[in-house]
Amino acid sequence: MKKHISLEFFSELYIAFNKPYGVISQFTPKAGYITLKKFDFPKGVYPCGRLDADSEGLLILTNDGYFNQILTNPKYKKIKTYWAQVERIIDEEALLKIRNGIVLNDGPTLPAEIKIMEEPALSPRIPPIRYRKTVPTSWVELKIREGRNRQVRRMLAHVGYPVLRLFRYSIGDVNTSSLEIGQWRYLSEDEILNLKKERK
Repeated sequence: MKKHISLEFFSELYIAFNKPYGVISQFTPKAGYITLKKFDFPKGVYPCGRLDADSEGLLILTNDGYFNQILTNPKYKKIKTYWAQVERIIDEEALLKIRNGIVLNDGPTLPAEIKIMEEPALSPRIPPIRYRKTVPTSWVELKIREGRNRQVRRMLAHVGYPVLRLFRYSIGDVNTSSLEIGQWRYLSEDEILNLKKERK
């Protein structure tokens, strides 16, 4: 979504984007994929980390390299909140394992916060998730302080609950509540300052 704001007075830009399913977190063209170029961002911004093509939700972009480091380096312990729809009704044993930390093929995870939640009011995914009448689904809210490749999906699969839909709702205090899928906005001054706080 284009913002009709003159950028000539801004040296540093900070953007929250509600990324749709099927979009890759890069501007460089890649055969078969929609890239960030489609969404008319101001020149010079790049994503802080990534959100896989099959995941949706909050992606922050900036031209501030230090800010990018603060968001992506796990030593700064920025909390990322995900909503995940999983196959079957997740049980307390699986939740406890994730809360305590589990061992993936690239090492142990930090303890995470996880709880069962009601289905969130998200726009329908395009294309929709696969649906099987004989297999129920459930939703969980998961908060992590790391950012490994496909970490949330791997954690939930490890405890026996494959992810059907994954949506990143927030990073720190910044969330997607004011954004429709495919829309973006500039971060407020308070949001920027809060994210820049180094909690080592």
